[in-house]
Amino acid sequence: MKHLLNLLAAIALLVWGSQMVRTGVLQVFGANLRNVLARSMSNRFSAALSGMGVTALVQSSTATSLMTSSFVGQGLITLPSALAVMRGADVGTALMAVLFSTDLSWLSPLFIFVGVVLYITRKDSKPGRIGRVLIGLGLMLLALRLVVEATEPLLQAEAVRTLLASVSSDLFMELLLGAVLAVVAYSSLAVVLLIAAMASSGAIPLDVALGLTLGANLGSGLVAAITTAKSAVEERQVTIGNLLFKIMGVAIVAPFIGLWSHYVQPYLSDPGQNVVMFHLAFNVFNSLCFIGLTQLVARWVTIMLPKPEEESSAKLLRPRHLDPSALSTPSLAISCAVRESLHQADVIESMLIGLQKVAETDDAKLSEEVRNLEATVDDLYSAIKYYMTKISRAELDEREGQRWTEIISFTINMEQIGDIIERVLLDLEDKKIKKGRQFSQAGMQEIHELTQHLLDNLRLAMSVFLNGNAREAQKLLEEKARFRDLELAYSATHLARLSQHTVSSIETSSLHIDMISDLKRINSLLCSVAYPILEQAGALAPSRLKPSALDAKR
Repeated sequence: MKHLLNLLAAIALLVWGSQMVRTGVLQVFGANLRNVLARSMSNRFSAALSGMGVTALVQSSTATSLMTSSFVGQGLITLPSALAVMRGADVGTALMAVLFSTDLSWLSPLFIFVGVVLYITRKDSKPGRIGRVLIGLGLMLLALRLVVEATEPLLQAEAVRTLLASVSSDLFMELLLGAVLAVVAYSSLAVVLLIAAMASSGAIPLDVALGLTLGANLGSGLVAAITTAKSAVEERQVTIGNLLFKIMGVAIVAPFIGLWSHYVQPYLSDPGQNVVMFHLAFNVFNSLCFIGLTQLVARWVTIMLPKPEEESSAKLLRPRHLDPSALSTPSLAISCAVRESLHQADVIESMLIGLQKVAETDDAKLSEEVRNLEATVDDLYSAIKYYMTKISRAELDEREGQRWTEIISFTINMEQIGDIIERVLLDLEDKKIKKGRQFSQAGMQEIHELTQHLLDNLRLAMSVFLNGNAREAQKLLEEKARFRDLELAYSATHLARLSQHTVSSIETSSLHIDMISDLKRINSLLCSVAYPILEQAGALAPSRLKPSALDAKR
């Protein structure tokens, strides 16, 4: 029982180490890795090479699959390009298995020691995250040695020998067991290294180890498919397409496992080396054999998982950029939330344009359509807020933490602007459209100019929010003062029209004054984006009151 617990502990340590390496690399290099993937889609071969390189760093084809599928879901790359990336990703994880199968146990204490020092002394910085990666690498190397040591006593038990004999009698059982292990461990790399270690110690025969290895490859495809089961159709198409490639590859190679044992085994005396080289050969064969079929498999998957007809018309109404796979990399998740916040602002822009048209044309149907967009703004706000709560604040540095607050503030402002626009539209319907009243020509021109200023300030606010440019932030605050002056001037001219007994102005006076006030409030919410930027730049005065004015009144 003790030896079995030692083996289970070693396996758990191996899986945990691979998890630490994967999350650590994504935290340090996640955004750069995604940029590499996104920019290497000129042809299927460069896409495959980028997938190989990214996966070699992340040590997980599943992580690469999730990143790539999110690109397809956002419309950044096509499905065939994503499938080409996955052809290289499988080779990348196989190369890492070959590297880890060599005797690197002497590096384990060095990696763990240096990693712990970096992680403790610089926990919330990039060196601290690199330390996390080193700890994970050290634990993986240590776990592989412990697996070999723990299996040797177990081989002496008669029950273990009987169990292994039963597994070796059925190739289907080997494939099934290997797939289950990969799904449970969430890492085909860890499972392949485990199989290689057990084969080296003689715990399992070589032919069984090769069957388990093929099963682990199937399992890695299943993990990605299961992870994206509730994602958008475009994202599921990538993982299902990749799984189809793996199924076809296993179907072709499985009947010829005996040929590998017969012709290759004499040249590789160590069974563990046999396993990892077979794993590499299978993935190279699978990639080279099927990379020319990405277009065909993409069509198959599109037929299997068609997009709902209503999806294209509703695409504006759902979150586009909140990538769940980015949550393991907080800085990357922050970027996703920024993009979704801008998407929310785009909907607000559509509402403002619609408001302007309704005020000019009295189109009640258009007014209702624009008001319905407010529900979209609320849904996007809720989605962004929920996504932000899942980002680990402890792993954010000071700037990222401040960015987290800015995103929440920005989305709240957009949600409030949506509420104001909805209320203004209801007032237009009740007090103007239904009663057949009209603004005076001068009053309509004033509202048009104010709305146009709002659209310009919204676009400027989006730029300030995205880039954090202090000069643009200062310009936005200057626009706030200019808008305030316009509001005062137009209120005065409206009163002048009332004094001249202009009938249309008298009939719409309450609506006109309320609308100008609401537009001013919208502008204030837009301009509030500038304050955190200017405060950080030291460009804000502690108070807008002049001390001399206060002293004069004492």
